[in-house]
Amino acid sequence: MIRCISCGAEYDLNEIIYNCKECGSVLEVEPLRPDVSKDVFECRKSTMWKYKEFMPVDESKIVSLQEGGTPFCKCQKLGDKLGVDLYVKVEGSNPTGSFKDRGMSIGITKATELGVSTVGCASTGNTSASLAAYAARAGMKCIVLLPSGKVALGKLAQAMFHGAKVISIKGNFDEALEAVTGLALEGKLYLLNSINPFRLEGQKSIGFEIVDDLGWKSPDRIILPVGNAGNISAIWKGVKEFHEAGFIKDLPRMTGIQAEGAAPIAHAVRDKKKEIVPVENPETVATAIRIGAPVSATKALRAIYESDGLAETVTDDEILSAQKLLARTEGIGVEPASAASIAGLKKLVETGSIDKGEQVVCVVTGHLLKDPNTAINACEKPVEVEADINALSRIISSK
Repeated sequence: MIRCISCGAEYDLNEIIYNCKECGSVLEVEPLRPDVSKDVFECRKSTMWKYKEFMPVDESKIVSLQEGGTPFCKCQKLGDKLGVDLYVKVEGSNPTGSFKDRGMSIGITKATELGVSTVGCASTGNTSASLAAYAARAGMKCIVLLPSGKVALGKLAQAMFHGAKVISIKGNFDEALEAVTGLALEGKLYLLNSINPFRLEGQKSIGFEIVDDLGWKSPDRIILPVGNAGNISAIWKGVKEFHEAGFIKDLPRMTGIQAEGAAPIAHAVRDKKKEIVPVENPETVATAIRIGAPVSATKALRAIYESDGLAETVTDDEILSAQKLLARTEGIGVEPASAASIAGLKKLVETGSIDKGEQVVCVVTGHLLKDPNTAINACEKPVEVEADINALSRIISSK
């Protein structure tokens, strides 16, 4: 069953619907609550489909690129530096380099069940890259709308190379989403932005894996970047489902980090509000979270408030500094938006909002090479010398 999170109206799992017909609010898929023991997962391949009993799609129609099962890295050096017990969930190791692959596997599987031939999305980059790949896998036509000049080259290349019809919109992400939603409502395509409740059913598997990786217990806190706000609510949903199944005893505090120039959710939490005020012209170097009117804001706020969590903003300078810190301390390369979780952790520890010794999982959502230009521009240029041993010795001996 699909249920409205505001008025409780219910819809059939096979109805193509994006918002509640009664009140216009966002929807979510009701938990399945299968009667299984966690022992059933032990001998299965480490992908998100390890937890297939909790996925609301037909197992015989699964469209997969072996997403999920991403690295769960204990970050001892950085954790010691910050004074916390730190783990990093590396979602850039998914097939197209971001967490979006989890949601697209479920979303495209559901599209297959529904007999859909054309899928589409608006995107700041990662969603389009992922949708294009999974649509190709399923043999579907793919339409993606991107804000003109606002998408990192690594992501644009992926969408185009996988055969999507890429349309550049003269406007921002929010305007692109409004346009593609209009096409979906006219039946021109099946929309697979995170307003589609099945998208988040794949992304909740990050929560499944975190507690499984920790030996069937919850960390004190999960920190992640927030853009369109689907991921924080999806992870909270996943952890809660495993808690309700009796697999874990405790629940984490969900902590969302937004860029200062695109922070409607963080501002709402700061003011203890249950609704956001959209940011009209969002701007940040972290293109993946450059979103002013997140469609899953209501779900995200619910996740933060229910879990006694936090939301914080970070500057672009703090994001780029954290990106280098993670890469040079722990060898984990991420795109700028991903580094927001590390920047937020550092800021919250410094302000005393996170206690020393907390067990913290930071989710880093996309690979470094998603945005190669920003990475290159943030580094010193290579030194050019003759291929002479004396010249090379002088270079490597210099401070």
